[in-house]
Parts: sequence; C-alpha cells; structure tokens
Amino acid sequence: MMDLKAALGEVPIIAIIRGVMADEVEAVAEALISAGVRVIEVPMNSPEPLESIRRLGRFADRAVHGAGTVLSAAVVDQVAEAGGRIIVAPNTDAAVIRRSVERGLVPMPGFGSATEAFEAYAAGARYLKLYPASTYGVAHVKAMLDVLPDDVVVQPVGGVKPEQMADWWAAGARGCGMGGDLFKPGFTPDEVHGRAVAAVAAVRALRPDVAKANP
Repeated sequence: MMDLKAALGEVPIIAIIRGVMADEVEAVAEALISAGVRVIEVPMNSPEPLESIRRLGRFADRAVHGAGTVLSAAVVDQVAEAGGRIIVAPNTDAAVIRRSVERGLVPMPGFGSATEAFEAYAAGARYLKLYPASTYGVAHVKAMLDVLPDDVVVQPVGGVKPEQMADWWAAGARGCGMGGDLFKPGFTPDEVHGRAVAAVAAVRALRPDVAKANP
C-alpha cells in the first residue's frame, strides 16, 4: 500500500475530482494514475462520495485517496469506514484534525492566517492547504514558511495552474491541489489523462529527482 509521503515524493499533485460520479471514478482514477498522479481527493459535495472512495480502494497500491470538503468529525468516521486515507478540508477545525489522527488518517486542513496554521499544527496536522491560493498569492507562502515549523508542508489549492508551479515552488510550497485543470464533470478519461500528463510534466520540470513514471 502506497503511503502519502511516497506518493507526494513521486509527484506532488493532489487531484481534486469534484463532481465525479461513482460509476466513472475508476476510469478517471486510472487516467490520472497512468499519467503519474498519486494522490486523489473526492470532495464530499460530489455525488455519492463515499461510494467513490470505496471504489478507489482498488488502487491502494498505486495511489493514496480520500475525501475533500470534510467539515465534521462524523464525516471523518464515514470516510475511514469507506477506506479513505486522507482528510482534506477548506478550513481549520481542530476536531476534524484530531479525529483524523485518531482514526489513522492524514489531515490536510485549509488555512489562511498564521493563527490557523499554528492551530492546525497543534491539533496534529503537518500538511497544510493554503486556500484559496489565488487570493493569498505566492508571497504569502514564503512569509508563512519563515515562521512555521520545519516539518510543515504547505500546499496551495484553488486557482493553481501548471504554468504557475515554478513560482509556488520557488516560494517554498511543496505540492499543490489541482481541480478544474484536471477534472470537471463531463471530461472524458482521455481528457483527464492529457491534462494530468501536462501537469505532471510541469512538476517534473521543477523536480528532476522525481520518479520517472511512464505517462
């Protein structure tokens, strides 16, 4: 079973497949994974998200998957029972973070301010999602990393495009979440694959040390 550190070590992209249907999730996942993506998030405001998360369990040796837009500890329990392994949220909620850690899942809460970042860290989160990244900007990441503990990984999400990755990387971000540039309802698996190939290539241009998975 692939773990999150190894998955992001290969390709530091989290694919956010908001709106995916349960009967298409496996084809979409295959398209992403074959392009090199190793982390997949199904937002809880998608149709039948828990069923999609269950179905993604068959890819556990090739990718890490879980839920996004998780807003309560009760949902953490539901995701754990469905086999999800990451809990992504748009906000910092200590109860969600602590419950994720208790259930053996990796919390990835959203933050904007230094206060939120340190609250998330104190609750047990080490992967912090700057959201929405487009309104905070690259300089915000650099300033935050000057004061955050060394074991924090900051990942911008929200409006991050492949052509902007170099700027985020230079500021200290290590990975990003990508949604509409990879998947939107109505995209075919071939479209998803092509977009994922382009995103992975952009990351590999920044990281010559990443694994050379075949697209």
